[in-house]
Amino acid sequence: MFRRTFWFTTGVAAGVWATTKVNRKLKQLTPESLAATAANKALETGQRLKDRAVGFALDVRDNMAAREAELEEALGIQESPELPAPRQYTAIENSNNHSTPKYIETSFSSQAKHSYNRNEDH
Repeated sequence: MFRRTFWFTTGVAAGVWATTKVNRKLKQLTPESLAATAANKALETGQRLKDRAVGFALDVRDNMAAREAELEEALGIQESPELPAPRQYTAIENSNNHSTPKYIETSFSSQAKHSYNRNEDH
């Protein structure tokens, strides 16, 4: 009698344990749960990639500054050179005679006159 009770209780416990395991696994395999798991993993991966990219950029900046210092020392450059002032060019000739527009003659017709005004109808 004691043996039957022991094995009955063991069977019930195994059934409850198996049912609980199966129900947990089924909840993990629902579309909502799968989407949430995928989103969490994507966020973790994105954060890891961002951290690596920032670390790489900082390493590049540090190594670039070190190499620039080496090159300045090798070339004997002690301080940054003074840059010349930028040149200024006039884009349009300033003429005092505004009454007559400027025209150019084309090679295909000596009679045709074209103005410099790009806003007129063509």
